[in-house]
Amino acid sequence: MKIISFGDIHEDTGNLVKIQPDLETADLIVLSGDLTNCHGKIETKKVLDAIKIYNKHLLAQYGNMDIQEADSYLSKEGINLHGNGYLFADVGIFGCGASSLTPFHTPSEISEADIERLLTNGYNTVKDAKWKIMVCHTPPKDTATDVIRNGMHVGSQTVRDFILKYKPNVCITGHIHESRARDNLGDTIVLNAGMFRDGWYIEVVIDKGILSAVLKSVA
Repeated sequence: MKIISFGDIHEDTGNLVKIQPDLETADLIVLSGDLTNCHGKIETKKVLDAIKIYNKHLLAQYGNMDIQEADSYLSKEGINLHGNGYLFADVGIFGCGASSLTPFHTPSEISEADIERLLTNGYNTVKDAKWKIMVCHTPPKDTATDVIRNGMHVGSQTVRDFILKYKPNVCITGHIHESRARDNLGDTIVLNAGMFRDGWYIEVVIDKGILSAVLKSVA
């Protein structure tokens, strides 16, 4: 199975054509959050439609910069990862969108308790899968994926604790644009591709009992 994932699109889909071969050959496209800039259904649909030109197999969730209407629209479309899980043979994918609280009062922020509840709901749907991929817009605290420009780690302790407890094979995250990185937290590979317009995305491949998860560039 080949999964291509990115987030923090913020309505800028210009790099899609540059990753066309990977999009077209993927079994699934996963969008980790922040599809729009404080918008809802209309702009979310525009982003999804742009991706569907290359691949119609999508899962997505809203981020802190998407309004609640975007979350509702994704649910109506049957592709919402937020608090949900999906099984693809022996691969389970589950997620939590929005973000933990920020100083900026962005449109969709939730409590640490809500993050734990939503991740648990999704995980329970896929807990028997051999391979588990967690998609959380908020990165785990104290990793290479949650560092802002002044060096502070601003990720979620709840997300970190959840990963260490349940040990998903991969955690796909985002939210912190300047913290594009691949890291390991216990047995879990953690990846943040940063802003999509900067030209990076994530590829997860499971083939013949081996999983690989890497950051790739359009360059």
